Amino acid sequence: MTCVKIAQRNISPKSPKFIELCPLSNSWPLLNAQITPISNANSTVNNVTCQFVHSVISKKHKHHDVVDILENCQKKQEVLKQDLEEFEKSIYTRYQEAASKIPQQRVNRSKNSQKLKTTIQNHGDMLHKEIDSIIQEMQSKIDDDDAQYLALSDIREKEIKRNISQISEIILNLKSLLESGNVNIVSKYKSRNQEFRMLPPIPKVSIPNFQPQKINRKELLRQFGSLTKLSKEEEEEDNDDAEDEEGYISIFKEANPSPKGKTLLDVPKLITEIDTGYGNLFGVSCLGDEKIWTRGGDKMLKLYNISGELLKSVQTKSGNNPADMAVTHRGGLVYTDRNERSINLVRNTQVQTLIKLRGWKPFGVCSTISHDILVSMQSDNGEEVKIVRYSGITEKQIIQWDEQGHPLYSNRHFFKYLCENGNLDICVADNGANAVVVVSAAGHFRFRYTGIQSKPQKLFFPYDITTDSQNRILIAETIESNIHLVDKDGHFLHHIDNCNLQSPWGLCLDSRDNLFVAEQCTGKVKKIQYYM
Repeated sequence: MTCVKIAQRNISPKSPKFIELCPLSNSWPLLNAQITPISNANSTVNNVTCQFVHSVISKKHKHHDVVDILENCQKKQEVLKQDLEEFEKSIYTRYQEAASKIPQQRVNRSKNSQKLKTTIQNHGDMLHKEIDSIIQEMQSKIDDDDAQYLALSDIREKEIKRNISQISEIILNLKSLLESGNVNIVSKYKSRNQEFRMLPPIPKVSIPNFQPQKINRKELLRQFGSLTKLSKEEEEEDNDDAEDEEGYISIFKEANPSPKGKTLLDVPKLITEIDTGYGNLFGVSCLGDEKIWTRGGDKMLKLYNISGELLKSVQTKSGNNPADMAVTHRGGLVYTDRNERSINLVRNTQVQTLIKLRGWKPFGVCSTISHDILVSMQSDNGEEVKIVRYSGITEKQIIQWDEQGHPLYSNRHFFKYLCENGNLDICVADNGANAVVVVSAAGHFRFRYTGIQSKPQKLFFPYDITTDSQNRILIAETIESNIHLVDKDGHFLHHIDNCNLQSPWGLCLDSRDNLFVAEQCTGKVKKIQYYM
């Protein structure tokens, strides 16, 4: 051990002390040094100075490390000052901020939990209502069948009883005729047996039977909805802070947080393209991973496989152009007809009108995770726009106004394509407002996306819209021939503007997040990969 290290180890702030700076010598070649802490009215406990009384170094120690102890103490003082400043200005402040957030987080958590419970209860009430409606429909069907059977059986019963009465009368007449022996009357007798040989048809009693399905709890949970996993909420407002393995949060920010989920490609890849033959192509909807429905500027809806082979063509019921279309969870195709004010379902090649509107013209349509359909519509006078959720043919929800009573959607243009995100947000491409308007499942306003902020001078005209498995929102900007990728909170991520895109209008995604783009001017559908 060197002289310096021994001196440093033996310094005490409590009282002056004589120390032996080097025990390697059996004699006293090095005189003792007195290390004295000095304090005064202007100093703190941390401001310790060292007073060197005397030091002599013998030749025997001339190769040992030697430092100016006063200079060393001054350096230590600087370290102490820096530590004090960090504690006072940074660490202590952050701890105070963290402590002040926790009570508010408790309040917010309590409010959110109560809101969740209410939402779940309301959803449960709707489910009970649907079940009660199904029960009532079945019971009404049984009552109707019973009424029809009773009416028919009454008619047959009266007819049979009338015939029995007539047969009884005929039997009495025949017996009387036999007993009379009157040749004149007997010679005029005409048989009526043929008239009664055929019994009137007796109603067949077909007893209805109910075949209950086994109650599958997992399927019920899937249809009812799921509660997302609750995550830690420390530093929720400052989500750039890093967290260590034990859950503690660093007050230093991570420079490059690692990406989650699928990574976006810098240059998306064109996989294939399909020529649909439309002069103007407006929409594409995926039917599984191998087929796509298309719609254009005429009355035909066409189904293709991804090799480009035409599998089916279906004409709209009215002969009008379809405004929008969507594939249902059962594989059917639902489309809107603005002129007829109708929502229609295609099954195989048959078209059935599901809903006929009064005073409203439908436009955008999409299928939801809960198997409902969402429809955007505009009033006949063009003044109001709303989104309506249908369960089957039953109107379930209307989304039209924000919390202040203002319209959520513009009435400047009827183009209102829409989709449901994986987090159940409802995303509407409001072309007339130059924005994508996003609300929660309950219809509460969340945000508006108006394009890239670095180009505020350019108006944003969104057309079709869809979302992927990472809850990212994809928006077709037809005029600019590109597609915006936005995260679930409305932050711009990336542009798809290569693959020789020309007027992209319609969008859809298959189960692998492959993007299908309907080009309005070329009539082509392009399949694009935009992730790794």
